[in-house]
Amino acid sequence: MIGGILVYAETIDSKIHPISFELLGKAREIAEKLGLEVWSVIMGFNIREHARDLIYYGADKVYVYDDESLKDFDVVMYKDVLVKLVREIEPEIFLVGATPLGRSLAPRVAAALDTGLTADCIDLQVDDEGNLIQIRPAFTGNILAHIKTMSKPIMSTIRYKVMSMPTRDENRSGEIVVKDPPKKIDTGIRILGRISRRAVNITDAEVIVSAGRGLKKREDLKMLEELANLLGGVLGASRPLVDEGWITKDHQVGFSGNTVKPRLYIACGISGSPQHLAGMRDSQIIVAINADPSAPIFRYADYGVVGDLYEVVPKLISMIKRVKGVGGS
Repeated sequence: MIGGILVYAETIDSKIHPISFELLGKAREIAEKLGLEVWSVIMGFNIREHARDLIYYGADKVYVYDDESLKDFDVVMYKDVLVKLVREIEPEIFLVGATPLGRSLAPRVAAALDTGLTADCIDLQVDDEGNLIQIRPAFTGNILAHIKTMSKPIMSTIRYKVMSMPTRDENRSGEIVVKDPPKKIDTGIRILGRISRRAVNITDAEVIVSAGRGLKKREDLKMLEELANLLGGVLGASRPLVDEGWITKDHQVGFSGNTVKPRLYIACGISGSPQHLAGMRDSQIIVAINADPSAPIFRYADYGVVGDLYEVVPKLISMIKRVKGVGGS
């Protein structure tokens, strides 16, 4: 029997989270080096129709648990289903997205399987001896740890937006295995209701204008927000501004915040600490505005403006308004 790499396909409102496709792409890359198959598991209600999408993005086999009892995320029930499946099919590697849901689920699965878990990985590689090397930031992002796990299955959670999205191929074929729903048990968890989603989904933004320590007061965020709106983007921030309570954590970019990969990232008054760079260095185009010409951010920027953001940003706003024909000077 050929071994496999299992990818957990996370669903939100019966739709597959994009991180699942990113993980399939990386799993496909690793599987070809190790001579393994790529398997995926999807759970929820009315999600069977999406199983074919997982094959199109790289899975050879998809295990489907489709039942009304799985409609709402119950971490205990989901954990029990995954543990049972892993013991049955014995994958070599098990990958889970490092989303809020995945970060809740993966440790429980690993503990039940008595295996290790490397969390918040930003890359996976295969060494010359065929070992999986899991790469993650350590010491608040100042170094990158290369971790080799001896226990099986090797479990990792992977950050969103750090892996490339594979190409959808509708000519791919694969096997869909519909599994029996789990037995209904009282897990002790009750879904009382849902709170509103996050105010901003910065990880999916195509344009981000971020504020750093160079900002003098909280009210000045409105200036950067205006620039972001003119560009069809969203407002981001470095950790110090979040810690000061100037802006919510939804907007935070960096090691302890969100990993982003927009088409355009404008860093305003951000020096470029390793923790912040870890969250945005893969942006397609980086523009840095900083009064300090020696700021580390300039080493990563495609375009750098050495100057006071309070002079540069208003001029940039004015120029964009003229080009777009928007009212105001």
